[in-house]
Amino acid sequence: MRIAYNHQIFSEQEFGGVSRYYSMLADKLFKQGQDVKIFAGLHRNIYLGNLPKGVVKGIGPLKSARLFQWLNSMINQVQIKSWQPDIVHETYYSALPTFKSNVVRITSVYDMIHELFSDQFSPLDITMHSKKKTIERADHIISISHSTKNDLIKLFGVKEDKISVVHLGIDLEAFKQPKVKSQFAEQSYILYVGYRSGYKNFYGMLKACAISNVIKNKIMVIAFGGGDFSSQELLEINKLGFKDGFVQQVGGSDEMLASLYSNALCFVYPSLYEGFGLPPLEAMSAECPVVSSNTSSIPEVINKAGVYFDPNNIDEMCSAMEMVVLDESLRFRLVQLGLENIKLFSWQKCAFETLEIYKKITGKV
Repeated sequence: MRIAYNHQIFSEQEFGGVSRYYSMLADKLFKQGQDVKIFAGLHRNIYLGNLPKGVVKGIGPLKSARLFQWLNSMINQVQIKSWQPDIVHETYYSALPTFKSNVVRITSVYDMIHELFSDQFSPLDITMHSKKKTIERADHIISISHSTKNDLIKLFGVKEDKISVVHLGIDLEAFKQPKVKSQFAEQSYILYVGYRSGYKNFYGMLKACAISNVIKNKIMVIAFGGGDFSSQELLEINKLGFKDGFVQQVGGSDEMLASLYSNALCFVYPSLYEGFGLPPLEAMSAECPVVSSNTSSIPEVINKAGVYFDPNNIDEMCSAMEMVVLDESLRFRLVQLGLENIKLFSWQKCAFETLEIYKKITGKV
């Protein structure tokens, strides 16, 4: 089967979850013997350089690739039509089709953040409009969780038989046995990973730590990624009464993150909403106990391998963190449950299930 992926996400993302998803799909499907091509155009994505020779048709990574979206659309029109694929998987949302063809179109939907938290985005943000148009022209939709599928039906009125659920995968070896040692390896800390604003609820987590006699100014809070603390965040940390050095932000490589996971008392995931949520699986892979919000798709991913709390209830969040921090035997049980749980989420499985959908939609074997 000839499977094409268009340029959209690779023009937008230098790295990130969505472009990693398509890169891994292309890699696994190619290795399964499928004829796969990513028509990346002038791109800025670093993952494409790791794919087998011949999979990627494009030039990059280029820092200025976002400026060439219109040119990439024109290039895609010509290249995809010439290649004559059986199916085209649009890699992100666009109000206008990036190619004109009668070929079967499929798209993946990751979450409903813009629809459910519209007040956290600029009025000029066109993601909702672009998503709606992409969904309307798709012959079929892949949702990365049952929670997102239900949101698609509720918020967009998509018919259930037009949606298939395929969970994302995780590199089961990426966070095992870290090759580097973090500067916090000898410290007691809880770990937060990723962006912190709005629905991510990092401030809610800080408030829960601040009311804890077990955690506050005794156990560090390490926030990995998401950029340096803003002046407003530093002000809030100070107002909550944390002593200097007890709440820190750090960045670094996946190897550094693996080290932080492996030495943490627990990983805390306080988000108000997620379309899927990879960090809990990363933590499990690194043998780190997970304490998490109980909303949206998160229980679907974590299953029984975490201690849950209501992210809108600060007292409940505090109690859940304290329970895990104070109980070594519970942490051990969570690690064992996590190692079993991550076996359900491989990129090989993701690619296999996606290919079955391609076959069903196109009628090709």
